[in-house]
Amino acid sequence: MERTFESMTGTKELTAGEAVVAYLKHEQTTQAFCVPGESYLPILDALHDEPSIDLITNRHEGGASFMAEGYAKGSGKPGVLLATRGVGAANLSIGVHTAMQDSTPMIVLLGQVHSKFRGREGFQEVDLDQFFKPITKWATEVHDAERIPEFMQRAFRIAQSGRPGPVVLSFPEDVLKEKHLYAFGPRFERPAPRANQSEIEAIERCLQTAQRSVVIAGGGIKLAGAEELFQDFVDQFELPVLSAFRRHDVLANNHHCYGGHLGLGTSPKLKQTVEEADIVLAIGTRLSEVTTQDYSILKPHQKLIHIDIADDVIGKSYPPFIGVQADAKKALEDLVHMNVQPTWSEWRESRRSAYKQTALKPIEASDPINRHIIERLQTILPDDAILTNDAGNFAGWMHSFYQFNEKRTYVGPTSGAMGYGVPAAVGAKIACPERAVVSLSGDGGFMMTMQEIETAVRHQVPITSLVFNNEMYGTIRMHQEIHYPERVVGTDLGPIEFAEMARSMGALGIKVYDIAYFEHALNEALQANRPSVIEIITDPEQISVTSTIETLRQ
Repeated sequence: MERTFESMTGTKELTAGEAVVAYLKHEQTTQAFCVPGESYLPILDALHDEPSIDLITNRHEGGASFMAEGYAKGSGKPGVLLATRGVGAANLSIGVHTAMQDSTPMIVLLGQVHSKFRGREGFQEVDLDQFFKPITKWATEVHDAERIPEFMQRAFRIAQSGRPGPVVLSFPEDVLKEKHLYAFGPRFERPAPRANQSEIEAIERCLQTAQRSVVIAGGGIKLAGAEELFQDFVDQFELPVLSAFRRHDVLANNHHCYGGHLGLGTSPKLKQTVEEADIVLAIGTRLSEVTTQDYSILKPHQKLIHIDIADDVIGKSYPPFIGVQADAKKALEDLVHMNVQPTWSEWRESRRSAYKQTALKPIEASDPINRHIIERLQTILPDDAILTNDAGNFAGWMHSFYQFNEKRTYVGPTSGAMGYGVPAAVGAKIACPERAVVSLSGDGGFMMTMQEIETAVRHQVPITSLVFNNEMYGTIRMHQEIHYPERVVGTDLGPIEFAEMARSMGALGIKVYDIAYFEHALNEALQANRPSVIEIITDPEQISVTSTIETLRQ
């Protein structure tokens, strides 16, 4: 007999595993990702009879966690992830860490060994709440099956409140089999705290004294759904904007106030925008190591106005002149009413010009194929296409030259995790099936999770994956050549036929050596309506956007 779990307002007798699934449905969860395990079979069995929740079965827990994280970024909902005991949990931890650093809501549900075996070093036993505590907002083990509604509602609340992030619940396998009467309370509603009027007035007074103001815009603006309001705000006050690390799409890159991206390898011309400012307004950003260029870009003489929804973010990297705990959208709703007459319009124009000189310089035939690839992506892809990427120097061309001109078109790991691009693209495509989704990976990162191409084939998720193949771990090779020139060790990789491997998994696989054939391959992939892998042979000598191996050795 099949069971379906309506949104519960009354009381029902269920197994604990059924209660977990019923609560997922209660919170309007429609997607989950997993590698199956016997320790949580009662949850899997309950999912069998719940048609409203689509379950993606992955090839590796690391791929599942990246996929859930990419889905969360694409959908704005928590990514739900299931795995088994210590071994599965350890495998998925890389995606949990990414969700923590990227402020992505994630619900991780783990099977645990039988309660009678805990503390005996049982089969695959790990103290999961202690294991995950440093990289989650909350991690706990559920010993009392009757309390599942309490723990589940708390997990959804913590994952999405304040600065979002991952939550881990583990369930001993015997607990999941218990039967009890269950009732659920109201669904979660995201809190959006507002600044008080005195704080807004203090910001107004501060900006009234400014000669050159700049905004560092972070993911908190995206999480609040405040992109349009943010554009109105910077329009009104003529504020130059730099996006925080891998938050390119917080403001259309073709907007006259956009001044660039504070990331890895940022041009000195763009960093100069922050360095010349007397007042820095940071909204929805934790001012990370990369965004602040190794915590060097802000100086004591500058006044920092820091607005963030999380109190533990404000003052974490820099002491603010004014610190305001508020939802980005609510803060912007108040800030647009300030009485501030901008006196920095000419300076804003000069900073926009500096950005255009860096990002929009004409392409030349002699430029590396990587540069030409980005130009073709810009001209061929729809404006609302979503790009994801792995970690690696190949991403420098995207960060430097691709223009994100629509909101929610970029999904990238601020954690710098390798192996992210492909599974995150699958998750984003599931969240946004009507949009083209393209992942960019190096050969090193692609190989770490390329098995998820088969997951995409099996579940009919048509992504396009670009693999920049130079047969090395390029970023580490670059640092190796800088610090230990010509002493190459551990960074060379062997030849792999990625296009052939893609075809063996049922995907379209194409190998290209030149830009003319790439354009043909990209158009074919976008029209294929199935997962596609385009392997791009690149010159290993061109180690980064600005350097070759030879120049690094000089």
